[in-house]
Amino acid sequence: MSKLLIRQSTMPKANTIVGKAVTDFLRHLCERNSSPHTVKAYSGDLAIFSAYAGSRGWKDIDHVAVRGFLSQLYEKGLSKTSVARALAAVRSLYRWLAREGVVEQNPAKLVSTPKLPKKLPRVPTIEEMNSVLDGRMPEASAFPERDQLMLELLYGCGIRNSELTGINIDDIRLSAEAILIRGKGKKERYVPFGGSAKSALIAYLPERQKALAELHKNTPALLINRRGGRLTTRSVGRIVKKIAITKGLSPDVHPHTLRHAFGTHMLEEGADLRAIQELLGHERLATTQRYTQLSMKHVLQVYDQTHPRAK
Repeated sequence: MSKLLIRQSTMPKANTIVGKAVTDFLRHLCERNSSPHTVKAYSGDLAIFSAYAGSRGWKDIDHVAVRGFLSQLYEKGLSKTSVARALAAVRSLYRWLAREGVVEQNPAKLVSTPKLPKKLPRVPTIEEMNSVLDGRMPEASAFPERDQLMLELLYGCGIRNSELTGINIDDIRLSAEAILIRGKGKKERYVPFGGSAKSALIAYLPERQKALAELHKNTPALLINRRGGRLTTRSVGRIVKKIAITKGLSPDVHPHTLRHAFGTHMLEEGADLRAIQELLGHERLATTQRYTQLSMKHVLQVYDQTHPRAK
């Protein structure tokens, strides 16, 4: 679990019934190759839940007790989003306990999730994205060829930040114009890339090789930093924001904004929703609908244009 960078201080004490169960549950998540970010978040939330439960057994924790746990989080000043995440962690713990035969019911299911404001980030227009990608990289760019490729892949393939930084040289299928992407839960999918990304890739690879040769280093990573190591998600976020601001976009732009723009723009141009779902690596179509800001106006337009009884 240490390789997932979970701080020991956030781990619950395993000398109680709940604390031991939480430790076993987190170990189960690690063995199942769950996202490090998910495990880290669950670890912190369930440590607080374990402390709240104290020496109580499972029969002593009902839905009223779970509500009390959420009330305690509100009293500590946590936002609705953080409280909702903590409740989701407790529900997941109970689901696992039920599968293991430890509990018969999930009291957390009887507790309503805090209503969250439905905020969808503003997506840059197609024209704005073209102006960013077609122009030269700003002088602030430390590695222009790499940064150009980075933007082309984020917007051109709609991949996640973590998926981008996880790409290795061997994952590139240049002749097929496709990349092997490792998504959430270690699921793999091939994502195509267009001519712009291919041109950026061809321009970057020699510069990458030159940089590694000068440093006497070797790495399987596609995107590298100036020290020859794999580019981190934090660095990608910082670079995207810097370029976005320089190019006149909102300072709120981050890597996920480009993924959002990918899905939204494809939908606007008439792409099939299930094809977008496949490209984005979503398990559920409902996620894609929400992600691409699917509106009733667009649904009606598609219906009018495609259904034989609507014409």
